[in-house]
Amino acid sequence: MTPGLTHTRMASDIWSVADLLRGDFKRHEYGRVILPFTLLRRLDAAGPPVREAAGPRFATAAAQPDPAVALRDYLNGFAPDVRQILACFDFGEQLTRLAEAGLLAAVAQRFAALDGLARLSGHDMGFVFEHLIRRFAEDSHETAGEHFTPREVVALMVNLLTAPDTGRPCGPGQLLRVLDPACGTGGMLAAAADHLAAIHPDAEVHLSGQEVNAESWAVCQADMLLRGQRAHIQLGNSLTADGFGGQTFGYMLANPPFGVEWRKARAAVEAEARLGPAGRFGAGTPRISDGSLLFLQHMLAKMAPAGDGGSRLAIVLNGSPLFTGGAGSGESGIRRWILENDWLEGIVALPDQLFSNTGIATYLWILSNRKDQALRGQVILLDAREQWERMPRSLGDKRKWISGARIQHITQLYTGALAIAADPGHPDHAAVRVRPAREFGYRRITVERPLRLRFAVTADTLAALAAAPAVTGWDGAAALTAALRGAAGTVWPGKQAASRALRALTGPAGLPWPLPAPVRVALWAAVAVPDPGGEVQRGRDGQPRPDPDLRDHENIPLGTDPDDYLARAVLPHVPDAWIDHSRTRTGYEIPFARYFHRYVPPRPLAEIDADLRDLEDRIGLLLGQVTG
Repeated sequence: MTPGLTHTRMASDIWSVADLLRGDFKRHEYGRVILPFTLLRRLDAAGPPVREAAGPRFATAAAQPDPAVALRDYLNGFAPDVRQILACFDFGEQLTRLAEAGLLAAVAQRFAALDGLARLSGHDMGFVFEHLIRRFAEDSHETAGEHFTPREVVALMVNLLTAPDTGRPCGPGQLLRVLDPACGTGGMLAAAADHLAAIHPDAEVHLSGQEVNAESWAVCQADMLLRGQRAHIQLGNSLTADGFGGQTFGYMLANPPFGVEWRKARAAVEAEARLGPAGRFGAGTPRISDGSLLFLQHMLAKMAPAGDGGSRLAIVLNGSPLFTGGAGSGESGIRRWILENDWLEGIVALPDQLFSNTGIATYLWILSNRKDQALRGQVILLDAREQWERMPRSLGDKRKWISGARIQHITQLYTGALAIAADPGHPDHAAVRVRPAREFGYRRITVERPLRLRFAVTADTLAALAAAPAVTGWDGAAALTAALRGAAGTVWPGKQAASRALRALTGPAGLPWPLPAPVRVALWAAVAVPDPGGEVQRGRDGQPRPDPDLRDHENIPLGTDPDDYLARAVLPHVPDAWIDHSRTRTGYEIPFARYFHRYVPPRPLAEIDADLRDLEDRIGLLLGQVTG
């Protein structure tokens, strides 16, 4: 559901305070004033438990001759946790700046007049918070990964997260623990709590979250406080300071920053990765430019044992974690760990342009250690890229949204995939594929071909030898060059013949044979010439030495025997090739788009020619009008 006009109007009324701030505050600083004042005005209507002492109300304090003193007294009446929230906005400094600029009374009175803030429900207030936070983020020039999750995406995530549990019995008082390790302003946690309460009315929902941004943490804390929701929200970076060490959760969901580097967290992350399975990042670390797979590992480390009910989690990721990184890379190792443990239940491709700060493609990953029996060893792929409606008005980069009807349709497609999984003969839906997890694995093999050389003394040989550092610093350099110059134009088909000839050349020059090792290496490098018809070079063990320039790599499915592949696909074309099994690596990638590729045949040539002729005629007509 999109925000209604009431929410938009309320948010616009609040943001209009920026008109008062213009000139004394920079645009990116507006949120540091507007957000805490919004919270204060909202909290003012709540009374206990957020205020622990009697004292002036907001409107009274705002109307005092010296509002700075009155408002500080007003703030002291709040409970410690509320004061901590306001401290995260550095609200005391903002009051001082407003007072010094002569703006405090006007700003405070403008908020005192916003009676609608007191009347909004907690759910409606969430829309207002979302709008304000988005505006603040845009004016602060946040990076593409630091966006806020649209409510319809949250609704879809929660639907898919809880879909298998809709009919699952949940006893009175049973505790359902939910975690969002990158909770932002708490939208996902609030939506999950509402949905779980609807399908399990007798259960008790306990929310946990962690957020690195102080302002977002403050908004989340205030929202949970006003809702009366049992919640534990930590301030800090989940990657470097786990706020819930040793705890497990039945449900987890997150939209972590993607495309954002984790360089600042590197020392802590790599230290924990060295702990292996005992740490949160034992499966490996991704490239430094994108830490989203670290958040996913963090969540998987907090799954409850399957015997204790297990866990389900949903996470928003961009396309990179699907395929970035070849066999042996950190990303591939993490994918392998997930798929070989059979935790990946499904991936849903979302429409682009859903987020206000980025238009890139995004995907929902659903993971669980209590997958339905029919899905064991299999993964659902669901293409929902066309399930969108056009926004009446763009919100930054957000030009599309997913309607409630489409959310239900996607949810039904996802749950309907169980029928496909249970019956191998069941036809695929056009937007759904159910594939074996092993299908995403492959072996990266190294195909070698022998190094073939002839040996010759040419002008290039002499130039290369003269430029070699090992030779230029050697006392016998001049004698060696002179000896070889006399054999210019000579070609030897094999190394033994070349060795005998070179020894015969260097002996009369008074040079030792064998030559010093560095010089000998430089000499052979200079006289060796790659030649497809040349002699095969062999090592001490008699085996052919590989030619690095002819080395090739092939990715073959896990179910394919490498030697059978070599015999079938390689040896008929290059009979002397072999596989260096010591270089073989196992990799995993999920080429999502390949499963939903639709071939579109090119237009008939006659039709293209007709269009070109028509275009030429139109151009000629236009040129005639210009020159005529």
